[in-house]
Amino acid sequence: AVGLWFFWRLVAGFALWPPWDETHFGKMGSYYINRTFFFDVHPPLGKMLIGLAGYVSGYDGSFPFSKPGEKFGNVQYLGMRAMCASLGTLAVLLGYLTVLELTHSLPAALLVAALLIFDTGLLTLSQYILLDPILLFFIMTAMYSMARFQQCHNSPFSQCWWLWLASTGVTIFGAMSVKFVGFFLVTFVGIRTARDLWLILGDLRLSVFMQHFAARALCLILLPISLYTACFAVHFAILSNSGNGDGFFSSGFQAHLKGNTLHNASLPEFVAYGSVVTLKNLRTAGGYLHSHWHLYPEGVGSSQQTRRNLHSHNLPAPLTKRHLQVTGYGQNGTGDANDLWQIEVVGAQPGERVSAIRSRLRLLHHLSGCVLNSHAKTLPQWGWEQLEVTCNPYRKLSSNSLWNVEEHWNDKLPNISFDLFRPSFLEIFIESHIVMAQSNSGLKPKENEVTSRPWQWPLNYRVREMEVMWILNTKRYTRHRKGARLPAWGMQGIRAAGWLFLGWLLHYIPFFTMSRVLYFHHYFPAMLFNSLITAITWDVLLHWGSGLVSPSLARQLHGCCMLIIAAVCGYSFYLFHPLAYGTVGPLADEPGATMFGLRWLDSWEF
Repeated sequence: AVGLWFFWRLVAGFALWPPWDETHFGKMGSYYINRTFFFDVHPPLGKMLIGLAGYVSGYDGSFPFSKPGEKFGNVQYLGMRAMCASLGTLAVLLGYLTVLELTHSLPAALLVAALLIFDTGLLTLSQYILLDPILLFFIMTAMYSMARFQQCHNSPFSQCWWLWLASTGVTIFGAMSVKFVGFFLVTFVGIRTARDLWLILGDLRLSVFMQHFAARALCLILLPISLYTACFAVHFAILSNSGNGDGFFSSGFQAHLKGNTLHNASLPEFVAYGSVVTLKNLRTAGGYLHSHWHLYPEGVGSSQQTRRNLHSHNLPAPLTKRHLQVTGYGQNGTGDANDLWQIEVVGAQPGERVSAIRSRLRLLHHLSGCVLNSHAKTLPQWGWEQLEVTCNPYRKLSSNSLWNVEEHWNDKLPNISFDLFRPSFLEIFIESHIVMAQSNSGLKPKENEVTSRPWQWPLNYRVREMEVMWILNTKRYTRHRKGARLPAWGMQGIRAAGWLFLGWLLHYIPFFTMSRVLYFHHYFPAMLFNSLITAITWDVLLHWGSGLVSPSLARQLHGCCMLIIAAVCGYSFYLFHPLAYGTVGPLADEPGATMFGLRWLDSWEF
């Protein structure tokens, strides 16, 4: 009943147009339906599920998802939203079941359900075509599977034991295949498993320990890795048509994409005088050496473009000031001595021919001695956020300064099939992860984009429209005071809270080390652990405090207090529900606003 109510609230909030990130992930669902290759910084499972939900519900992949607020019209988009809403609903139910399994306390389980049901942030995330409800579902399923597996510890290798151990492995695969945040869950499960094996090693014979070790290695390592690899194989098999993600990958990878200029292409294998070529930077996700008609803006070195002769001079580059600026100069091939470059074939033997794709080239500026270099840094808006190209006076060999010939035309040379350069699946798998890691770490905020830092998340320091209001979630622990009696189930609750606190740390602290742009929604996996801890802690505290009175009165006090906490959560939702469902009119600090007087901190914006 609780799950159905939450799902109904989700559906009631469905908007008729895509907001913010839904344009991003809805478009990716369309790419799967159209089998068009794209690139994203996250693993593919979440987007594959979105595309599958759209396909089976009649969506044809035609909606452009080009900008927020663009009305859907007659597009069959509800299937994708309903899938995300269903998984968001199941996350609430799984939170209830996990606490019930860990503590055997119905009040604690009901309280965590209330905390999650009345959370406007979780409600908002689950309304739209996003990866977050899918990720949260897999995290909570893994937690529930682990809890059920722990209940089977007295019957090892039984059918129940194998079922929940394998279920944990499958849901680990699900979490880490939706977002890389899922690997925090892998760490949590690994620590818990290592602790269990340590206890088994002390109690049982070595042969039995090896059986336990092998079973866990099979279900928690080999099974998730196999499924994870298979997920990428399906991903690359579906996305067989050329798309806007081609350029992030190597020339060899692009050759297998239908419609790409390199697909079924034939070209001369070796470069000669008179060849016309394109050059691609060898840094993973590197760009092509290309040009624009427009000039560098006033105040950024010389007012030269990036077309005509490849040119460098003694002026600092726009972003990397220690490097020299690279521009285009001259007319009809006529320029000056700063247009002269020496081509160095790295690792080649004297007399060895220069190969397309395979040969690694460096371009050394003749007068200054610097080397042509590409960066992960992107130019400002005046440069269309293209990758910066400079001339690096520090000539240390690196992938940033290496280039390869990709496309190649020369009528005087024989052609060969480009299939000769196709990489294996393992090479594509490794390359895709390097590209995702580099692109993820390099994500920067766009102009006028609202971001946040990890320290702000638990404090709700920054709240904007469509974001969350956490009221009662707390990260406290109860300690057994001398002379106080705590029943066995209470100690069980404290131990469960201890493990959940470790899960919260593992899903929260790593964000402090990240240099990439961060948003409020990155806290939601940790928030799930926080909610479970809160419910268990309040339950133990109230039982502990009510133990000072008679048992009948204690039960009444405990029930009343838990009901009051749930009612406060419900009232909080009543006050702030427009953040999830939307509102019209002025901002909250202006008279006549729907939420007038509810902007409790100056840092809140709604």
